[in-house]
Amino acid sequence: MANNLDLEEQEQLAELKHFWNQYGNLISWTLIVVFGAIAAWNGWQYWQRTQSVQAAALFDEVDRASAQAETARAERAFADIKEKFPRTAFAHQAGLLTAKVLAEKGNSEGAKAALAWVAENAGDDGYKAVARLRLVALLVEAKAYDDALKQLAADFPPEYEGLAQDRRGDVYSLQGKKAEAKAEYLKAYKALDAASDLRRVVEVKLTALGVDVRELAPAPAAAASGAAKT
Repeated sequence: MANNLDLEEQEQLAELKHFWNQYGNLISWTLIVVFGAIAAWNGWQYWQRTQSVQAAALFDEVDRASAQAETARAERAFADIKEKFPRTAFAHQAGLLTAKVLAEKGNSEGAKAALAWVAENAGDDGYKAVARLRLVALLVEAKAYDDALKQLAADFPPEYEGLAQDRRGDVYSLQGKKAEAKAEYLKAYKALDAASDLRRVVEVKLTALGVDVRELAPAPAAAASGAAKT
């Protein structure tokens, strides 16, 4: 009986050795790749968390400096976050905030530079759109109309398209190009929500250009008209 068990164990051991000789290297390398990938993923997650924490700290510095109107301090913190963490949302938020305080303090060139950086580097289309629209406002204030139109020629998300069209209308109007201004205001009128305050402002601009905005209202549906008659 013992001999039979010994023979079975030897056969099993021989089969195991054969299996390992045939597939051992493949199994070993597969395990190395799997555990290596897990280690790399954990390392990447740790690096991302570290980057986020450090970027948040710099953004807080920009926020505090802006609240206290310390423009030099805000610019230094923004320069740091822009250099070290340029791809983070904190950097793009810091750019918008820095531009705001610089513009309020009369440093329009610094504000334009910060906004231009966000417009070119932000990963979020919303941040890009906000930066471009604010930059356009500063360019219009400086009467740099051609530069403003270049910014407005960029692609805007659907929710910002009406704002961009309204701004284009403003620039054309300031340039004395009434036909182009009217065309852009009409686009903005159609794109903006009927209940929005900006649409009412656009209505005023169209009226000033001789457009009867009552004619722009959609006609009643034929079915509704027929129902009213019955």
